[in-house]
Amino acid sequence: MMVGGAQYTHLLSLAEEGFSHINAKTPTPQPLLRTAERRPNPLRAHKWRRYFNHVHSAPLARAARSRAISISSRATATVPTPAPAPTPSRAADSRFLLGLAEPELQQLALDFGQQRYRGKQLHQLIYKSKIREIRDFLQLPQSFRNDLEEAGWKVGRSSVHSVVRAADGTIKILIKLEDDRLIETVGIPVEEDSGSLRLTACVSSQVGCPLRCSFCATGKGGFSRNLQQHEIVEQVLAIEELFKNRVSNVVFMGMGEPMLNLKAVLGAHRCLNKDVQIGQRMITISTVGVPNTIKKLATYKLQSTLAVSLHASNQKLREKIVPSAKSYPLQAIMKDCKDYFLETGRRVSFEYTLLAGVNDEVEHAVELAELLHSWGRGSHVNLIPFNPIEGSEYRRPYKKAVLAFAAALKTEEIPVLRRIHGGLDALEELSQLRNVFKNSRILTAIQMVTWKSSEVISIHACLHQDYELAFCNFKVE
Repeated sequence: MMVGGAQYTHLLSLAEEGFSHINAKTPTPQPLLRTAERRPNPLRAHKWRRYFNHVHSAPLARAARSRAISISSRATATVPTPAPAPTPSRAADSRFLLGLAEPELQQLALDFGQQRYRGKQLHQLIYKSKIREIRDFLQLPQSFRNDLEEAGWKVGRSSVHSVVRAADGTIKILIKLEDDRLIETVGIPVEEDSGSLRLTACVSSQVGCPLRCSFCATGKGGFSRNLQQHEIVEQVLAIEELFKNRVSNVVFMGMGEPMLNLKAVLGAHRCLNKDVQIGQRMITISTVGVPNTIKKLATYKLQSTLAVSLHASNQKLREKIVPSAKSYPLQAIMKDCKDYFLETGRRVSFEYTLLAGVNDEVEHAVELAELLHSWGRGSHVNLIPFNPIEGSEYRRPYKKAVLAFAAALKTEEIPVLRRIHGGLDALEELSQLRNVFKNSRILTAIQMVTWKSSEVISIHACLHQDYELAFCNFKVE
């Protein structure tokens, strides 16, 4: 729709009254003028006419009609609520470029009066070049960058607070969010026989965790909030930047319960798959079990792996280890897992943390095998020897006990993999480090943190390779 003449004059008066705050050259809204005092400026008239014709003529025309009816009817003396400012229709608290797909970025460019190809440039700057600030998008016009920033848009990248490096190459990161909260992510490199690097990112979905599993260091640190979609995606980009290599696998096994933040997790999953270009089969979503969420996840028919943290072979024992198990009985979880397998065709992975003298006996292994067989064969087990944390009542099992547990499962024809201490398990150590940072006001006093591992067990299934580690010396950078 083109505007001109009397119609344009009317739209100009409406714009000056209701939209004065969007004029880029007017830092603060000007006082509203009464109709009799309003005099259009020719230069501003040209600017407004061009703006209406190319960006928001239709919405303003509707607003103009509404105002004309109001004035003619004299039904009320109040001024109608103006239409939104000329920015994309996204909530003010979610104006982050990171997490948007290329079509959304193209629409964003159009909404700001730019050509569609500028959206493709945005996509490349965010996901390929990994530029953190809009002002550094030098391929874009200065005016476009200014408009984005003035409208409240940000890239959505946070600063790296601390980096912890292990002797085996594993890197653990503390990321400081916009609200000064800390989250953890881990990068695990494994060199393939072909010489290529397989890089797995273990990402968090919440700041802390509300489920408070009795053996988990993250739960002991308390729960603050859910992560937003861009805060999940940026963890993978941070890993890629540190390793200067592409991430090949992503596991949602960091801080928090992914199923309690499913909307953001699914959004991040889409972004990691489509924009960061990580295959769905290379992504694993972990859960300790939240009622109805496994059924909901199955409806999306993802080709990713679902990993369920059991940690026990019967309901009574599981309630002791996982307090939330009282609201989601073991049999109900197993039924949902079976339905998930039938719905998606993807087998379920079961995580089992071995706690010395609690759930690591051969009898527990046999009972676990019976449980899994009773619900079908679309599953396998990952054994995780407990990593001791300060103040915990639990102990790490001896290697002999771990091997006996694994052998019992194999005898019962249950596929089993054992995880190496020093890879994903070291996330628990990082949780302890986060808690230290959280409770300390003098962070610079922490110079060196050292953990020692006297034995090596195995690595998570997604890595498909065994390697050994005798000592892990981690330095806080």
